[in-house]
Amino acid sequence: MTELFHLLQSSSYAFITTCAVLGLMVGSFLNVVIHRLPKMMELGWQHQCAELNGDVSLEQTEKTSTAPVYNLITPRSACPHCNHLISAWENIPIVSYLLLRGRCRGCSATISPRYPIIEAISGSLCAYAAWHFGFGWAAVGAILLIWALLTLTAIDFDTQLLPDDITLPLLWTGLLFNISGVYTSLHNAVLGAVIGYLALWSVYWLFKLVTGKEGMGYGDFKLLAALGAWMGWEMLPLIILLSSLVGAIVGITLMIVLKHGRNIPIPFGPYLAGGGLIALFWGQTLTQEYLQLLSAP
Repeated sequence: MTELFHLLQSSSYAFITTCAVLGLMVGSFLNVVIHRLPKMMELGWQHQCAELNGDVSLEQTEKTSTAPVYNLITPRSACPHCNHLISAWENIPIVSYLLLRGRCRGCSATISPRYPIIEAISGSLCAYAAWHFGFGWAAVGAILLIWALLTLTAIDFDTQLLPDDITLPLLWTGLLFNISGVYTSLHNAVLGAVIGYLALWSVYWLFKLVTGKEGMGYGDFKLLAALGAWMGWEMLPLIILLSSLVGAIVGITLMIVLKHGRNIPIPFGPYLAGGGLIALFWGQTLTQEYLQLLSAP
């Protein structure tokens, strides 16, 4: 173990390769989280509503306690069409999808290309984080942030939800990393969390007072607060600007190309995540170039 640690520390190639492979493997698990976490949340809400309404009898409670376990580990992954259990060789990131030609081995049903795409994005971003930050805690934190933001992006696209099970631990993790100033000072991180939440919270209530409609969800507040905890309050204007620009471009494109109606909600979380990643890797550079542009005669 010590030899491996020294190898990763001394060889950037070994470190980048290891992070890429780890990113591919964890990307496969992220697909499970993306698929199952919303369903787990829905089951929990149904049970809570039944309890509040007094609809849970002793018999129903016993029935629930003996129901099959459903979480991120159990049951084993299977084809949703024929229930064919996915073997280990069918679960190799990207490779299995190519070998199976994008089809289930049991029933030949089409496998969504999202699975290899998530794996490829995870592996690529983890490798880039390893190259960008080098061996150390900054790379470790960046990889954790990448996995969380990638999962939140996919879930938000599917359900317009940003689960507290991810956003809140992400916020606290950002503060923990910055206790020793990995990305910014703890002072700036705490301010980033507070200002990040209040910024979108204020926009939400202003929009609601003016239009009577809800423009975004509370999950967006928490996600920006988490990004502020990781990168500090100074990065918040850049994150909001980048996410707004990307969101506007994508939204206009959807309306023009796909005839996406204005009344159809477009999740903002993925654009916040994208803006956060850009700020993580290039935020300082972009800010400096912008300030130099303003100071130029």
